[in-house]
Amino acid sequence: MARLIALAGGVAVALALAAMPVAAHEHPSGITDLVSPALVRVEAVSHVEITLLDHVGELQHVERSYDIPFGQGTGTVVSPDGTIVALRRLAVNPDDVAVYAANKIFAEHHDVKIPADYEKHKLSDDVLNRHLQACYPPKSATATCIIEVTTEITAFPNVSPASAEGFKVKCIKAGPDPDSPAVLVPVTPVAGGVGMPTAPLADKVPDQEGAPTNVAGFLGRPGPTVAHTVAIAHLSKGGAAGESGRPFADPEKKVDEPVKLGGLADKGLVGAPVIGDKDGHVIGLLVGGGKDGKMIGVREITGILAAAKVVPRRGAIDTAFEAALTRYHTKYYTEAAPGFQRVLELYPGNVVAAALLKTSLAKRGGPEDQGTRKAASRPAGSTPLWPFILAAGILFIAAAGGAYLLWRRRTPEKPTELPQPLAAGPSFDDGANQTVAVRRSQPFQVVPQQQQVMTAPDPGVKYCTSCGMRLGPAHRFCGYCGHPIET
Repeated sequence: MARLIALAGGVAVALALAAMPVAAHEHPSGITDLVSPALVRVEAVSHVEITLLDHVGELQHVERSYDIPFGQGTGTVVSPDGTIVALRRLAVNPDDVAVYAANKIFAEHHDVKIPADYEKHKLSDDVLNRHLQACYPPKSATATCIIEVTTEITAFPNVSPASAEGFKVKCIKAGPDPDSPAVLVPVTPVAGGVGMPTAPLADKVPDQEGAPTNVAGFLGRPGPTVAHTVAIAHLSKGGAAGESGRPFADPEKKVDEPVKLGGLADKGLVGAPVIGDKDGHVIGLLVGGGKDGKMIGVREITGILAAAKVVPRRGAIDTAFEAALTRYHTKYYTEAAPGFQRVLELYPGNVVAAALLKTSLAKRGGPEDQGTRKAASRPAGSTPLWPFILAAGILFIAAAGGAYLLWRRRTPEKPTELPQPLAAGPSFDDGANQTVAVRRSQPFQVVPQQQQVMTAPDPGVKYCTSCGMRLGPAHRFCGYCGHPIET
């Protein structure tokens, strides 16, 4: 019985598994979709407050303030609290803006020609030149200028409607070189209970030459006319990126990728995440410029995060988005639509989720939708109902057969009917040995011999005193019940 049920169950499970659609691969096409919601435009400005103490003529205090932009590029959010990985050049001004401010205020106030740059200059007038040199840093007891420099970094998220103000961030850790990675954190906590979308970081950089990648970032502030830009690139020879960066190279040599990516870096794509083709995770950041665009690897990113004591993590927005994204790219648009709606409830400005929701709603229930194809058409990949019906029938028959067999085992046997008394006749046993008679429905039982047989008035006819059976003259025992007869 147990074997029958196990066999039927195994057949049913096999049929059900055969009817189920094949699971989707780890992550389908659209490798930038996981990362693009976490992109931000980073703009850095050095703010200078300078006071010129003019002792040349009448004593005057001349005050000026200057905002000097020095970095525009792309950053990537790696934690729901708004932590960003970018490049040092987008967070730390390599130039001495105090020199720039001294040149500018001196030229404006004294009406002399001094270039507005980061170099220290000399004037032909000895008095003015002495005052100019005393204005340059470093500060001294006889300084003619009081200078205070602060850095203001703003991150503009990839949202719609576009954020005009963005949110302020500060650099808490940066590598030694301009193309070293840096960690930026919000000055004030990010509004919202679930935070911001994040990008997943890869475990390592692909080793193989020609590995395809995508570089995604902003060439300007996100807005109605400025969407994120995606560029295709291929890794050149080398293992994990070193200090000089991992080069790019088109294996088919149709495009000069270092030049292409260097130009995009100069236009604002510098610091943008390089996304691996395997699973859509970040494998590095775009560095360089001019005619030499390169990549620093994910190990540099995780190293600077560890130095800053920041653990990259993903949040509720990412979980909901990735689930909806998987359904979308496997063409289950009916199931994907509510997933993207949930993402927009958690993070209303998600540009990528909004665009994919629009497409999902447009294709929902259509011929491409794998989730709503009718069984009658039997398209490839649909699930027929007959295997489930057959499996249910087999299980029902097995259960019914088992119940019947169990019922038969537990039902007691009916007692056998007693035979009719034998007619009187000659004795079949005239032997001298006594026999023990038994009832068929009871265990063996010895009948006591001391019981007497009553003699009827007719001396020729006898009856058993136990059952009343008529006995013959030669009977020593009752032929029906087995009681002994004594004469």
